Amino acid sequence: MYVAMNRFKVIKGEEGAFEHTWLKRESTLHELNGFIEFHLLKGPEREDHKLYSSHTLWATKADFIAWTESEQFRAAHRNTGQAGTGQVKPMYLGHPEFEGFDIIQTLSNQSAAHAAE
Repeated sequence: MYVAMNRFKVIKGEEGAFEHTWLKRESTLHELNGFIEFHLLKGPEREDHKLYSSHTLWATKADFIAWTESEQFRAAHRNTGQAGTGQVKPMYLGHPEFEGFDIIQTLSNQSAAHAAE
């Protein structure tokens, strides 16, 4: 499996706008072969920003690469970023930072995961 992550340094005070942008987006990830799941993570607060990460799980790295070359990817990213938000001021510092990982081990407790839902 393959994990694809983007890290966003959201400027303090812009967290609500950032979350709203993501929560209102229509996702087509389910249309792609190999897509397993997506998470939007809210992380620690720093001096000048709040850290967020988008996290997708794919069956293979090739499935992820196919997503990045798809029409669904182009459509999903057409109005993203600070220019496509309608915001006058920026929401985050710099560009998102991409990180990709091949999973080499997975441990799971399915009953605990379902109990938390």
